[in-house]
Amino acid sequence: MSNQTVAKWDVFEAVLEGPSSGNPFIEVSLEAVFSQRSRTVRVPGFYDGDGVYKVRFMPDNEGEWSYVTRSSAAELDGREGSFTASAPRTGNRGPVHVSERYHFAYADGSPYLPFGTTCYAWTHQPLELQATTLETLKKTRFNKLRMGVFPKDYPFNVNEPLHDVYHRDIEGELDFDRPNPESFRHFENQVKALGDLGIEADIIIFHPYDRWGYCDMSAEQDYRYVAYLVARLAAYRNVWWSLANEYDFLLNSKPMELWDRTFQIIEENDPYRHLKSIHNGDVNANYDHRKPWVSHVCIQNWDVKRTQEWREAYGKPVINDEPEYEGNIMLSWGNISAAELVHRYWITLLRGGYAGHGETFMHPEDILWWAKGGVLHGEAWQRIGFLRDLLEEDVASGLTPISGAANWPWSRVSGAKDGDVTYIYLGEHQPVIWAPGLPQEPGDYEVDIIDTWNMTVTPATIVDAPANHPTRHGAAVRQRRPDAAFAVELPGKPHLAIRVRPKRSV
Repeated sequence: MSNQTVAKWDVFEAVLEGPSSGNPFIEVSLEAVFSQRSRTVRVPGFYDGDGVYKVRFMPDNEGEWSYVTRSSAAELDGREGSFTASAPRTGNRGPVHVSERYHFAYADGSPYLPFGTTCYAWTHQPLELQATTLETLKKTRFNKLRMGVFPKDYPFNVNEPLHDVYHRDIEGELDFDRPNPESFRHFENQVKALGDLGIEADIIIFHPYDRWGYCDMSAEQDYRYVAYLVARLAAYRNVWWSLANEYDFLLNSKPMELWDRTFQIIEENDPYRHLKSIHNGDVNANYDHRKPWVSHVCIQNWDVKRTQEWREAYGKPVINDEPEYEGNIMLSWGNISAAELVHRYWITLLRGGYAGHGETFMHPEDILWWAKGGVLHGEAWQRIGFLRDLLEEDVASGLTPISGAANWPWSRVSGAKDGDVTYIYLGEHQPVIWAPGLPQEPGDYEVDIIDTWNMTVTPATIVDAPANHPTRHGAAVRQRRPDAAFAVELPGKPHLAIRVRPKRSV
């Protein structure tokens, strides 16, 4: 009989007592096989310190589940148990996966549009600051957060971390064969806290900004670390795996074959197939995202008008997590204006990709959002939330670009469709009349002008579409009929968008 009930897509945890002598992190293997009727799922376990072992499982189907353990330690081998998976809790839509090739959806089928931000080392800060970060996130519309497992050593982020990720030996040196369960417990609790806010945790496994020696672990230690991390965290529904922040800056110590093998280790130990990506540093050093173990393209590149190029080159969803950051620090990637970041967000989404936010404003105590969290000081985040709200009014799956990126006029402005809704973003351009991309057949439409900075939506003034227009070389060409059934008047200012959708019945 079942002795415990866990909601679908929540975490069931089996806690076992076993050997504590020697080094159980290396010397004791543990896994469990979960079964429901004819289906079985292998799940790795892990050592949580003080003779305690755990196996975590995320049921993806309601009903009765049973399990049996397998272990190299006799006292952990052959342990059996069962539980009942009930209906999912309200608001729990399950893990996110790729949908319709270029987009994402939750496990329950509802669409997911990533609107992410970055707080690399927020879980390594004082607890009060971490609490402030979570309170700030509650007020935003971000639904994804990039965060590192390891602490970070970089300008504006030189404080010691809250916890060492590994135990220290008697000489005070980090022992990379003994993970520190206290550090991992804290990290996973913050991942759960994000999940409770509806935020996906984009977990960065490696990065190059290190003074503790985490970058210098052996390949074997790297692989054990990844397997341990996955065993602890894979059962949380809101987990994404990002192998690295700026992997190419680590190639001297971690060659390409290590990155490929790390992807495979995750696949071997994550039965839920959470999303997996890897992030470049140099704009010309993209990983080969066509490889089958990569779920989506994660890049940093300021040239967001190339978004459709990457989409077509890799044939997968594109997330430009670093199109540069709003801020005022000396480093050029961290001092663009809020208006420019919002501009890049709109271009990215209307060319078929997704974008990421970051904020890097100088602070007397070096509390920069991008590194430590805290509070937001900029102006982009509200406009990004406005954009998310706009798209989610009509979301069907995700935005599909109207035309090839090289085709006039879409090489300059950006346009996309989602179901029967059309969006056109004029960006830096400021025409007083516009027709390209609007419906070519008469109909009953709602047409709105969106001021992306002032966050307003105003019904458009409809006018006759011009019967002729200049070509890209300036010569007027008489058309047999207009490119669109109508045109809209515009106020002649930049950063406007047009939305066209069939008129809704009242």
